[in-house]
Amino acid sequence: MICEHSSDVMNAVRDEVFERFAKNGFPSRKVERYKYTDVAELFAPDYGLNLNRLQIPVDPYKAFRCDVPNLSTSLYFVVNDMFYSIPHAIGKLPEGVIVGSLKEHTSHISALTSHLYNKLAGADHDAVTDLNTMLAQDGLFVYVPKNVKVDRAVQVINILRADVDLMVNRRVLIILEEGAELKMLFCDHAADDRRFLTTQVIEAYVGENASLDLYCLEETHYKNVRVSNVYIDQQRDSRVNHNVITLHNGTTRNKLNLTFSGEGAECQCYGCVIADKQQHVDNNTLIVHQVPHCTSNELYKYVLDEQATGAFAGRVLVEHGAQQTASQMTNQNLTATKEARMFTQPMLEIYADDVKCSHGSTVGQLNDAALFYMRQRGISLQEAKTLLQNAFINEVIDKMELEPLRDRLHYLVEKRFRGELNKCDGCKLCK
Repeated sequence: MICEHSSDVMNAVRDEVFERFAKNGFPSRKVERYKYTDVAELFAPDYGLNLNRLQIPVDPYKAFRCDVPNLSTSLYFVVNDMFYSIPHAIGKLPEGVIVGSLKEHTSHISALTSHLYNKLAGADHDAVTDLNTMLAQDGLFVYVPKNVKVDRAVQVINILRADVDLMVNRRVLIILEEGAELKMLFCDHAADDRRFLTTQVIEAYVGENASLDLYCLEETHYKNVRVSNVYIDQQRDSRVNHNVITLHNGTTRNKLNLTFSGEGAECQCYGCVIADKQQHVDNNTLIVHQVPHCTSNELYKYVLDEQATGAFAGRVLVEHGAQQTASQMTNQNLTATKEARMFTQPMLEIYADDVKCSHGSTVGQLNDAALFYMRQRGISLQEAKTLLQNAFINEVIDKMELEPLRDRLHYLVEKRFRGELNKCDGCKLCK
């Protein structure tokens, strides 16, 4: 049934990953990259699966308006793990650019996709990635030809919609050829008050002198579990800007594997997390410098309130011969209560002797002197905390290059700290 509703390219790798998953199962917390999140526990509940590809009765264009509107984007929807293919008036893409169903396009242009699908993800031997590869039947395919620049950002809204508790396995394949440029924004939203378990695997190939801006914004609810693994390969003189923003969630684990395969490439990786109640957010990154003259920069910031738990584990690996590497990793965190917990583990592993690498991490509370100073001038305690938390998070948001999104996030973050961001503005699906 799985194979019947998918493509030959996606089906070709199922048996291999099934055998590996059947042998190894889910990793325990003794595995280094999973020490802060119990993955097996997340998959323990009994979720439904839409293997027969039943259509979800929703017209997202009429029923849904995202919380980051007016970005002048080319807009697309993925409902659960199925590309919403009903035509709609969207911004015209440049000639040769493809944004569409992964199932359909791996069938039509298998010569382009067959040798790239699951190449990065499969080499990782990650249990969640293998499970996703076993079960994924559709997703999103994005292709930008050589020297084509997509001026209008591509916005993909992932909608979780079901009448029962549902497991969703979403797959994304992005291919940028030499000199191509693309900005992509993924917005995750839950439209029903059900438990959702989402596995997502993104593979991105960034060719020579190409540029990819990848933004991932999560606004779901406390019943949602999201496990996302992102794999990026960069060729010579390419540029990647990867941003992860978690505003509302239940349990979230984001993993990033980024590899420099060509000299002169650079990446900027930014993340901001706002969590309260019993929310859990775990960001795990691995940046591999395989070749000389590459630059990586990471900045992740967390604000944790009530009984929220956060984790950041970042590792930079500089391999033999990767001289003239420049790398900086920073993780800064605020715990607003004594019950909030933050685990942080920045790591450098260097096998070259001509590099500039640094890393640092801080965990603390709001500055008492700053709070006292503001209260002396008639500002309430709650308002003073909100202002300081805003200023703390805004350092990450200000680094985002997509200006309309940056401006909108300033507004959303302030609403989040004030407890006003309970659902997306204008969303008719949420009740």
